[in-house]
Formats: sequence, C-alpha cells, structure tokens
Amino acid sequence: MDKFDVAVIGGGPGGYVAAIRAAKSGFSVALIEARELGGTCLNRGCIPSKTMLKHAELIDQMKKAKSYGITVNDISYSLPEMVQRKNKIVNQLRNGINGLLKQNNITFFHGYGVVQADKTIQIQLANETNYSIQSNHIILATGSKPFVPQIEGVNEVNFDTSDTIFDLKEIPSSLVIVGGGVIGLEIACVFHSLGSKVEIVEMAERILPSEDEAAATFLAEQLKQKGILLHTGTKIIGLKKAKKTTVEIETKGERIQLQTEQLLISAGRTPNLSGTEELPLQFTNGFIQVDQHMQTSIPGIYAIGDVIGGYQLAHVASHEGLQAVKHILGEKSASKIAVPRCVYTFPEIASVGMTEEQAKEAGYQVRIKKVDLTGNGKAIASGENQGFMKLIADKQYGEILGVVMVGAHVTEMISQATAFIHLEATVEEIETMIFPHPTASESLFETAAAWLGKGIHYN
Repeated sequence: MDKFDVAVIGGGPGGYVAAIRAAKSGFSVALIEARELGGTCLNRGCIPSKTMLKHAELIDQMKKAKSYGITVNDISYSLPEMVQRKNKIVNQLRNGINGLLKQNNITFFHGYGVVQADKTIQIQLANETNYSIQSNHIILATGSKPFVPQIEGVNEVNFDTSDTIFDLKEIPSSLVIVGGGVIGLEIACVFHSLGSKVEIVEMAERILPSEDEAAATFLAEQLKQKGILLHTGTKIIGLKKAKKTTVEIETKGERIQLQTEQLLISAGRTPNLSGTEELPLQFTNGFIQVDQHMQTSIPGIYAIGDVIGGYQLAHVASHEGLQAVKHILGEKSASKIAVPRCVYTFPEIASVGMTEEQAKEAGYQVRIKKVDLTGNGKAIASGENQGFMKLIADKQYGEILGVVMVGAHVTEMISQATAFIHLEATVEEIETMIFPHPTASESLFETAAAWLGKGIHYN
C-alpha cells in the first residue's frame, strides 16, 4: 500500500491548490478526484459563467454601439459556438492544472475515494479497478452540489441547475429562475442579453438578501429597467409540465401562474459529503465542523471549501487549503481575513468587510458615505457611469469596516479595498493616496475625502 504525507480528496480550487502548496513544501502528495480537475468552479461554475457573461456583454455593447457613433448591422450569434468556446477555455485551464500536478510530482488518482477512520483511502479508479493508499494527513475538499428544494411537482418537470444551464443547445424563448442569489442573477443577465424573457422568483423580500441592501436595491432597479421581471417575497406553490412548464407562485396573497420554456433551479448549494461516510466527523448545520486551522474533530483530517460552509467561494476555498497546509507544517495562520465578494451581474457588485447592517449590529459607531459614479470622467467616457462607491467606517478612529462597489468592472477594483481592510487602514490613509486619473477607481478616493468632509467633487 502506497503511503503519502498528504492526501487531498477533491481537485477543485481548494483541493488542487492545497496539494500544490503541500508538494512545494516537500511533502509526498496524492490528489484524488472523481470527476474533472478544477471542480465545480472551473467546469460548471466560475469560468463557464464568466465566459458566457463576456459573450452577453459583447452583445449588449453592439446593441448600443450607435450611441457611440458606431453602426453595427445584423447582429447574430450562435449558442452552440458560444458553448464550444466556453468548453475550449475550460479544457485549456483543466490541462493547465494537470500540468501543474505533474510539474510538482503529485500522484493523481482519477477515481472515487472513500476515507476510512484509520486514514486509509479506498479508491475506485475510473477504469473500475480498486486501489488503497494511506496518508498521515488528509484534506477533504469535496465541495458542494446544487440544492434542489422539494417543490411539489419538481420530479415531474424538466429543469436545469447551474451544473447544466451552460450546455443548452438552443436559446430558450423564456426562462424562469428559482432563486435571486448570486448564481441566479448572473445567469439571468446572460440569457436576457441572449434574448430570453427572464423572470426571477425569490422567497426573500429582496434579491441578494445577504449583501448590502443599497447595492441589492440598485441592481434590482437596473435589472427591471432591462426588462428582467423580479418576483420577490414570493413562494413557489408547485410545478407542472405541459407544452411549457407552469410555475405556480404566491406573491402578496395572490396566486399567479408563470409559463416558461426553460426552468432553472438556483436555490443554493449543499455540501458534498461523498467519501466521508466512514468518518465520525462532527457537523454544524450539515457542514463539516472545523477549527481555525481547518482541522476537523479528527486530528490530522482537515476540511476546506464549500463542504465546511461559510463563504462558498473559490478564492475562499483556495485560502483555506493554504491554511490547512500551514497548520500541517506547524506555521502560524492569519487570524483576521478580509473576504472580497463579487457578483458579476450587469452592473457588477463587489464588496468586502462588513455591510452597514453588520457593522451597526457589531456595536460600531458607524459613519457611511456613498458617492455615485455619475460624475466620474472615465465612467462617463465609457458609457458605464451607473453605480456607486460606499464606505463604511468607524466614526471614532476612521477604521475601514466595509466597502461596497457597484458598477462596471468593480470586481477588478475590490482588491484595493480588501488590502486596506486587511492592513487595518483608516479612511484618512485612502484620502492621502494618489489615485490615477481618469479611472473609475478614483471614486474610492472621492468617497474617502467626502467621508472626512474634505470632498472636492462631492460633499
């Protein structure tokens, strides 16, 4: 039986990153993955959605090109060709991960691994042969899968999840999306740009219920202006299959039937516990319980990423994988981590730190400043001045508690705000910096100056 210093179950952005860091630290490493390298993020989530969002963005730009003095005639597009490009990008990145594993002498097992309490891992390989390995340290990075609620009639209708929606052969004339969270909203933007009639059904009183209320409200208005229909505070009563799928909803005491060609269920994700059934793990709300070092209730067995809950984000999983390896090495882990959160809708939302509500609940004396992008020169020149910057800071010391950005390309700017929070900077430190002009990012400077009462273009 082969023995390894570290064995990782799951080859997603948490698992493969942990495996590479462990290998670079001098450990012998095994990586077991039952499906494709890259996990959900690369194969069915982050990369496919961002590829399709780029297609949608180009279509939108061509549709409004006339306002720039550019005439574009007869716009046409092919969903199969878009899917083909998406698959090409996914394959390129997947091959890159495979190359990194080889480069770092990581033993890769393409198969299904079951972890035993004695740290033996039974692997059923893709060719259906069985193999066993042992490891001193095991990192569980099995990820998550789409959650499908038990709606009446759900087993009688055809529906997609985020795992399948980007492999459609034809653009649907209509699409009803169950769930107004990040995934559902991004997919709504894609198919609206492709020409589908899109309706979103969300049980909470607003979309993005866990994000900043001002940002969610602004995005909702923008989506409505585009023609996307939002049914918030709405319960799904049942689903029926006919020529089209019927979605019966109840909103404000009234029952309504929606007819749709395509149905997407995007109601969150549930942990994938496959391969951990033999372990006497402790759980919290269905997720594997870990300590601050990512170690489970079993010494030497760690868990990271979606399977432990919290922020179900690829970059968080990668960070947690690195934290687990640090603990195995006996290194100290960072205690306070600022997590940037990105929503790639039209417009984008990016945030880091506390929301306004969270800061107040935490007992801070909070001062808020919000500056619109309507006066930003670069944003106006680009025709992308819909949005705002919002700064949430402690009134007494000016410590930055949270930043919210809404607008085009803000997901590329949020790392700057993340660095300020990570370094426990103050609003004054932002205001004393020089920001390049013209850029959309200089609105962060304007917001900080206005927060301090020193605003040039804003009070």
